[in-house]
Amino acid sequence: MTQNQTPAVSGTRALKSLEDWIRTNTSRGTGTTTGTDPGTATTATPGDAGASDLRTLTETILKDVIQQVYSSGSEPKVLMVGPVNKQRVSGFSGRGSARENVSIGTIQGAASLYASDFGDMTIMPNRFSRERSAIAVDPEYAAIGYLREFDLTELAKTGDAEKRMLTVEYTLEMRNEAAMGIAADLITS
Repeated sequence: MTQNQTPAVSGTRALKSLEDWIRTNTSRGTGTTTGTDPGTATTATPGDAGASDLRTLTETILKDVIQQVYSSGSEPKVLMVGPVNKQRVSGFSGRGSARENVSIGTIQGAASLYASDFGDMTIMPNRFSRERSAIAVDPEYAAIGYLREFDLTELAKTGDAEKRMLTVEYTLEMRNEAAMGIAADLITS
């Protein structure tokens, strides 16, 4: 759901991913192009995927994306990032003057909440999204749409092993793509 995945095309079933839905509020590298119609099967693609297209996630880039989402009428509540960019967010200098009460024996070395000019955002590491993207999400405007609910089917036994098959069909229901934002083409190391 969070990958930069091409949606279903004739005769196949694949959902349109969160990253592929976002068209309005973006910050991308110089060589990156994005399709203009969220109803098409076009994913965002970097120019040559070379070092010149990639950049380091900075607080300035993040603030720009959050401001775009807010100006579009939403207040993002979650920032999904991969492990490398989670550590970058934790190191933003804006936290230098922060005061936190921590329990005895705890060392606070990570940010789990980002207080932006437009509201607080939970910083959520996501190992299933692309490391190259930081996605600002307002969960109110996205949901899982089930085409076929979870179903557990018993299969034939093999010796003592009992087998089960789990089936489900779902898609990402995007209620307003302008309620999301993305900082893309980020350095991953």
